[in-house]
Amino acid sequence: MATAYLSLGSNLGHREANIASALKTLGQEARIVKVSSLYETEPVGYKDQPWFLNLVCAVETDLSPHALLKLAKTTEKILGRKPTLRFGPRLIDIDILFYDDLILDSPDLTIPHSRLVKRAFVLVPLKEIAPNLVHPLSGLTIKELLERAENLEEVRLYSEFSSQ
Repeated sequence: MATAYLSLGSNLGHREANIASALKTLGQEARIVKVSSLYETEPVGYKDQPWFLNLVCAVETDLSPHALLKLAKTTEKILGRKPTLRFGPRLIDIDILFYDDLILDSPDLTIPHSRLVKRAFVLVPLKEIAPNLVHPLSGLTIKELLERAENLEEVRLYSEFSSQ
C-alpha cells in the first residue's frame, strides 16, 4: 500500500458539494485516511474568476501512480468537469501531490507535483495534516517549505464545510 496526498479544489457551482462528492468517489477506490480543513483561496494565474475552496487528503492505495491519476481524472469527468482555459474556473480539480517518496517525471504525470512549493492553497492544508512530510527533492518538510515560501496567494479557513 502506498500513501498519496491529493489536492482537491472547486470554484464553480456548489463548491462544498463538489469537493464532498469527489472525496466520496475517490473513496470508492482509495482509502481516505486524513482530510484537511477546507480553505477558501485566491485564484492563481487567471485572477478574473471566483475564489476556490481547497483541501488536501491523504489516501492509502494499491493503485499505481498512473492508475491513481486515471482515478482522479475519471472522478473529475464524472462530476462534470469540462475542458477550459489553463488555471481557469472549474467544478473540480484533483491533483496528485505526493505518492510515498516517489520522484516521477513523465509526460503526463510529475510527482511530487511541480508547483506545490509555490502554492499556499496546497501547502497550508498539507501542513495541517502532514507538517513533517518531507519533499523528496528538496529534503524540506512541508512546514519548512511553507515558512520559506514567498508571494503566496491568500488562503483563509472556510468554516462552513463538513465532509460527513
